Amino acid sequence: MRHIRTALLGAVLCCRSVFAQPHLSRSDCDEPQPAWRRISNSIFGKILDLPKPLPASDVTAANSARNHGAVTSKVTARYGGDLVLRFNITNGQEASSLAEAADILFLDLWDYTENWVDIRLSKDVVPSLLGLLPNSLQRAHVPLLQEQALARAIAESYPTPPSSDPSLLPNAVRASFNPSLRSAPGAARTNLFFSEYQPYSVIVPWMRLMASMFTTHTRLVNIGISHEGRDIPALRVGVHPTNDNAPSGPRRTILITGGAHAREWISTSTVLYVAYQMITSYGKSALTNELLESFDWVFVPTMNPDGYVYTWESDRLWRKNRQPTSVRFCKGLDLDRSWNFQWDGNTTRENPCSESFAGEEPFQGVESKRFADWARNETENNGVVFTAFLDLHSYSQQVLYPYSYTCESAPPTLENLEELALGLAKAMRLSHGGRYQYKATAACEGNVMAGAKGQKEFLPRMETGGGSALDWFYNELKVSYAYQLKLRDTGSYGFLLPKENIIPTGKEVLDAMYYLGRYLSGKVGLAEENDGHGQESRLPKLFSEEQDAQHPFMDTDEQSIEHETKEFAGPIHLDFRRRR
Repeated sequence: MRHIRTALLGAVLCCRSVFAQPHLSRSDCDEPQPAWRRISNSIFGKILDLPKPLPASDVTAANSARNHGAVTSKVTARYGGDLVLRFNITNGQEASSLAEAADILFLDLWDYTENWVDIRLSKDVVPSLLGLLPNSLQRAHVPLLQEQALARAIAESYPTPPSSDPSLLPNAVRASFNPSLRSAPGAARTNLFFSEYQPYSVIVPWMRLMASMFTTHTRLVNIGISHEGRDIPALRVGVHPTNDNAPSGPRRTILITGGAHAREWISTSTVLYVAYQMITSYGKSALTNELLESFDWVFVPTMNPDGYVYTWESDRLWRKNRQPTSVRFCKGLDLDRSWNFQWDGNTTRENPCSESFAGEEPFQGVESKRFADWARNETENNGVVFTAFLDLHSYSQQVLYPYSYTCESAPPTLENLEELALGLAKAMRLSHGGRYQYKATAACEGNVMAGAKGQKEFLPRMETGGGSALDWFYNELKVSYAYQLKLRDTGSYGFLLPKENIIPTGKEVLDAMYYLGRYLSGKVGLAEENDGHGQESRLPKLFSEEQDAQHPFMDTDEQSIEHETKEFAGPIHLDFRRRR
C-alpha cells in the first residue's frame, strides 16, 4: 500500500511541478512519455486545476528573466503559491505527528533545531497538514516566508546580469581579484566575484585561474567525477618545507567542504571566500604564513556539482544529487546520508521522493563514495593526516560536532570536540560585534527536543541522522576534529540568503578558520580562571598582538574584527556533557 501511495502521489506532485514550473522539462518526470502518462497528466491537471505549460519561446524568456523585485518572473512560477512555516514543538506527540504528516504529504523539511521546525509547502496544502496535527500544534506555527515572498527571494538570489553568460566569463573571473599579492585594502569588499552567487561554469575557471596565478602555494586538484560526469574540483593551499635535509613526515591537512546540499549556495561561496583570503594574504600576513606552512588546507566548494548546476538551470530549491532512483520521476540521493557509518537508509528506503533519501545501500551516492575513496587514498598513499574536517551547510547558525546518528553514545574525545566548538562559535559570533549568535552543540541534538524543569527530552527525529559525512570522517578516518558548520541565517531567508551576506558570512568563517589553525598549533585554548568557585572559564585572545596588526582582512571602514585586539569580553559557562 505504501508503494502505491508513494508512486501515485509522487506522479501527481511531479505532474503538478511540470505544469506549475514551466522552465522544467516534462522529461524530468518521465523520459520518454508513454500515452498513458500523457493521459494521466491531463486528468491530474484537470483535477488539480493546473495551469497549462508555456510554449517553448516563453520558457526561454522565463529562464533568462532576472527582474529583481518583480514576483512575476516566470522562472519562479513554481513557488508563487508556496510559503515557509515554523512550528514550535513542545512534546513527543507533536514531534511524531509533524514528522509523519511531513512524510505523508511529501513536504520539504527546511531545518530543525531544539526549538523549532521549518517546513516549505504550498498554501493549498496547509489545511491538509493542519488536519493531520494535534490541536496544540495547529496553533503553534508562524509564517517565515509568506507566499510571493518566497518567490521573490528565489528571483533575487540569482545574479543580474547573469554571470553565467559566456561573454561575461573572462571579465567576471579576472575582475574577481587583484593579481598582486599586495592587493588594496578592502579589495574583498568590492570584489566582483563575491558580490553575487556564482554558477559552476564560473567557479571552475576561477579556481583554475587562482591556481595558475599563485603557483607557489596553490594547486587545483580533482576529488572525483560526479554522476553526470562533472569534476568535483578542490584547491589545495599550503607551503611545504624546502629544506631537503629535514624529514618532512606526514602532512597535517585541514579539509573544508561545501555544497553537499545543492540549494545551500552560501556554503559554496563561503568555502571560496575563505580559500581566496588565505591564498591572497600569503606573503603579507604573518598569521597566514604560519598556518599555510603548518598545514595544507583543502577547499572543496561544490561537493554536489550536478545538483548545484540543477539549482541554477531548473529548480533553485533542489537539495539532492541528480542520480536516478527506483522511481523514475524522483531523482536524487541525499549525499549527507549516504556514508557507510551508521547508515540508516531504511527510514527512507520506500520513499525515493524524500529530500533525505539515503539510497538502497551505503555509499550509493556517487559523489559521497568518490569523495571517501579520495580521502582514504590521501591518508594511505599520499602521506596526508587529516587533522580537521569542516562541512559547511545552511542554515541555523550552529557549530555541530559528532555524533549525528545518536545521542546515546558519546564520542571518545567529547570534551576536546566541545572545547574547540565553543571557540569556533565564539570567533564567528564576535566577527561582527556579537550581532550573529552561533551555538555549539552535538549534531544529534540538532533535532527537536523540549526541556522541562531543566531536563532535556529527546523527541522523535524529524529525519535520520545516520550516514553523515561528519560521523564518517570522525569515526572511520579518525579525524580528531570534525564539525558541521551551519551558517546564516536563523530562518528569515533560510536557503535564500541575500547576496549581501556572502562577504560577512565569509568573514565569520574566516575568523573561525584562523582560530582553528591557532588552536591546532597549540597557540590558543581554554584558559581557566578561578572565580573562587572554580566554575568560570573564558576564551583567550584570538590572535597575538603582533598578528592583530597583520590580519589579512583588516580594513579601516568596517569594524567587523575589532574584537581581535581585545580579550574576549566576558566569561562563559562551559557545559561539558556526558551522554550515555
